[in-house]
Amino acid sequence: MIPRSAPARPRAEWQSILAASVTDPAELLRRLRLDPALLPAARAAAAAFPLRVPEPWLARIRPGDPCDPLLLQVLPLGAETQPQPHGYRADPLGESEALAAPGLMRKYRSRALLLATGACAIHCRYCFRRHFPYAEAAAAGRWEAALAWLRAHPEVDEAILSGGDPLALPDGRLAALAAALESIAHLRRLRIHTRLPVAIPQRVDAALCAWLDGLARLRPVVVVHVNHPREIDGAVAAAFGRLRACGATLLNQSVLLRGVNDDAETLAELSFRLFEAGVLPYYLHLLDPVAGAAHFEVPEPEARRLHAALAASLPGYLVPRLAREVPGAPAKTLLGV
Repeated sequence: MIPRSAPARPRAEWQSILAASVTDPAELLRRLRLDPALLPAARAAAAAFPLRVPEPWLARIRPGDPCDPLLLQVLPLGAETQPQPHGYRADPLGESEALAAPGLMRKYRSRALLLATGACAIHCRYCFRRHFPYAEAAAAGRWEAALAWLRAHPEVDEAILSGGDPLALPDGRLAALAAALESIAHLRRLRIHTRLPVAIPQRVDAALCAWLDGLARLRPVVVVHVNHPREIDGAVAAAFGRLRACGATLLNQSVLLRGVNDDAETLAELSFRLFEAGVLPYYLHLLDPVAGAAHFEVPEPEARRLHAALAASLPGYLVPRLAREVPGAPAKTLLGV
């Protein structure tokens, strides 16, 4: 049994940074010296999917540049509220059909995904779960049914913490959940999908490292999400180093995004920067067709050409796998060379 409440503790530094995130489009435009004419469309888009940008990410954006690739990932645009092309929908991956228990999703035979929380440190405008009904589908911190399901399915050997962002939860809750997962004998790996070490590198603090390093049996794999090389500054690289020191294997998944990383030079530089920071490129995803994000799409033929250029210029271990997720498929669909 995981306790549902705990005595209040002083707020950690990362929690204070998270609480102070920019959530008002007017403030974002003012802070970055952007054209106020962008405000009406930004407010309309943010009404459907709220803005959230933490200070460490904001500090990496070039002021006055409306085409900055880090800005484009977080700035609400009028394109989000326009009629979407055929196939763009609220649940692009059919995840509502993959719920096996409250807060638990089973897409593939040997892995199960726990929706640890609906909260994120940063709201990426292309997020494939931007319309996800967390209130109905997630467990809201009550994982007993999900844990019971995992105990009853010995063919599942890997638990994936996702969300939202699981590292948006306090470490006490995460440590208790990890301990409960370690008690399930057939689980061998704990995978954590997170953007927080990139959005707020202060998240990788002593408390996080303590429970991660204290895993007795589960092998931790942390899959971070970096789309552009400028997302990795000194603080982010140091956070990755602290995660490696805790025994975590670090992988990266990116999304191929129009105007952000849709050129071979940027993608190659991203692989170099990741490797220098101790992270292996893992997946380069085609955009999931979620309603509101069609303006980010890079067509598959162009994606294949970019991937071929990467394969021709990089060593194989630095070439991420180009992939698309197809609802109901037994695995990711790999594309390209």
